[in-house]
Amino acid sequence: MQVKSAKYLISSPEIDKCPPPQKPEFAFIGRSNVGKSSLINMLCGNEKLAKTSSEPGKTQLINHFEISSVPEGQSRPTLWYLVDLPGYGFAKVSQRTRRRWEQMIENYLRKRENLMMIFVLIDARHSPQQIDLDFLDKLEEWNIPCCLVFTKTDKVNQRTVSINVKDFLNALRARRQFLPRHFITSALKKTGKEKILEQIGELIQEY
Repeated sequence: MQVKSAKYLISSPEIDKCPPPQKPEFAFIGRSNVGKSSLINMLCGNEKLAKTSSEPGKTQLINHFEISSVPEGQSRPTLWYLVDLPGYGFAKVSQRTRRRWEQMIENYLRKRENLMMIFVLIDARHSPQQIDLDFLDKLEEWNIPCCLVFTKTDKVNQRTVSINVKDFLNALRARRQFLPRHFITSALKKTGKEKILEQIGELIQEY
């Protein structure tokens, strides 16, 4: 699948303000500073689409982008939504603000009827983090399908990446019967781009 165009639509403080659920939708989330904006820009081929920041907690709303892509072997474009969600975990905000974010995200994930998949980003530089495992437990509890995206694999050597990915999957295997599909990515090297877009393309066909 090839992305032909991507444009920002709207940032919403709650699910009721989101665009009408009339297109297949795919959301991206992860701990603050996990490289989410860089990954989204890499997937869409536009370095300025999602705003990147070195300061955690910059994404505070439900950000919708409209993507036009062409499936493999076809010429007619397909329209779908890509959603950039606020990061969970560390951010220099008040407890009240953090709780509001959590409620906004939960409402979106549990009530957005056209949401087909949530891609959960995991920083491959680190050993398994409890906050990531806890979030994935919530998704399973809510019966929300997800994929794992291991990011920043160009920042450490491949042996470290392999160990951290294996340890994370083992930690997750101890908590659930089936493991979600996972992708190894680097926004810098564009690793994983084709496989993630292929996954999205397959799900769009099922919409």
